[in-house]
Amino acid sequence: MKSKDVPQDDADMMRGKWKDPIYTVDEKGNYTTSYSLGWDVKNTVMQQAWDNINEKVEVIRQRVIAGDLSPVAYYMEKNIMDVSLLSKYMGIWKWTVKKHLKQKHFAKLPEETLQKYAEIFNLSVDQLKDINLIKNAEQKE
Repeated sequence: MKSKDVPQDDADMMRGKWKDPIYTVDEKGNYTTSYSLGWDVKNTVMQQAWDNINEKVEVIRQRVIAGDLSPVAYYMEKNIMDVSLLSKYMGIWKWTVKKHLKQKHFAKLPEETLQKYAEIFNLSVDQLKDINLIKNAEQKE
């Protein structure tokens, strides 16, 4: 592809802040790097992926509000993590993280464990425990 032909179909998903590097050919026939805001097909696929992620986050949010799951489940999903990854960050067994996803076990966690979860999710312990933050959380646009 020639440098002048690089698509610039910004879907406003990244609001022009992210540009993909693409190898192109300049006017002299040399390979160079150009940047693209995206193209329609890629933007559509990316939007579908983000919609899917946001739907999953909303399902978990509703389950946390209902008391079925702990806030750890919400923040894990919101940060696009799974039990395996979170257990590695926490330095604990996967089954232990699964246990912490249940509200009844989360309510009994020691301050040290809560602090570690809070750090991973870039929150304070109070924010981690505050269900009202989750209730009032808005879906990403």
